[in-house]
Amino acid sequence: MPRPRPFAQVDVFSAAPYRGNPVAVVLDAEGMDAEGMQRFAAWTNLSETTFVLPPTDPGADYRLRIFTPGGELPFAGHPTLGSAHAWLGAGGRPRGGDVVVQECGAGLVPVRRDGSALCFAAPPLLRTGPLEEEVLERAVRALGVAREEVVDHRWVDNGPGWAAVQLASARAVLDVEVDAAALGDLPLGVVGAHPAGSEHAVEVRAFVPGMGVPEDPVTGSLNAGIAQWLTGSGALPPDYTATQGARVGRAGVVRVRTVDGGVWVGGDSTTCVEGTVRL
Repeated sequence: MPRPRPFAQVDVFSAAPYRGNPVAVVLDAEGMDAEGMQRFAAWTNLSETTFVLPPTDPGADYRLRIFTPGGELPFAGHPTLGSAHAWLGAGGRPRGGDVVVQECGAGLVPVRRDGSALCFAAPPLLRTGPLEEEVLERAVRALGVAREEVVDHRWVDNGPGWAAVQLASARAVLDVEVDAAALGDLPLGVVGAHPAGSEHAVEVRAFVPGMGVPEDPVTGSLNAGIAQWLTGSGALPPDYTATQGARVGRAGVVRVRTVDGGVWVGGDSTTCVEGTVRL
């Protein structure tokens, strides 16, 4: 039988409410099965809905399951930050002092404070290296750009399966019109640099139509993979900010910091809805 469960909806990657990427968080999902979680995620129709469960790993504070309207993900960035924000707001206390440890399909993910924001440690890439020619051709066709407009390309998969393409400028990224049918089930990110002297370093867009997300407003996992790629190659500095979401009416800002050789990705979060949901 459905029962009341604590619930929050958190806006992530924006200091101004309703300008980032929302995530729905069920703060006590114990006893729910995957079918029920998927049904609720499809009903919320957000890019992700999360379910907080007791940890199975003794080093974790809680376990998180993450669903899009079309399936489950082992890891995603803005759900990680939004869920940690909601868990702390509901009285959660990290075992390790200032660091929240999330257990998810990708393993243990530390989340710590970065001033007023939260940030997560970018998980190791599961797949890297240049895209295969047939994958690149598919991406180029879906983006509607010429092959010579691609500055560089990489697999930056940390769980969701991200492929990434770098274009010459942020303007080129914003001008892209994606053919979802041509893209199919390939999760694709696009990145391009803002002009020299701009407040932010790059513009990012993310497309996951195969999981029911035509364009994700602001994407932590993709930004984490892009940061590992482009800071590692020297194309971006160790610390920078990225913007994402302008084409879908948002104003997301993602902060990237390199600490002791590891990449941390974060941003502001605001609880916009809280109460109970019957599940």
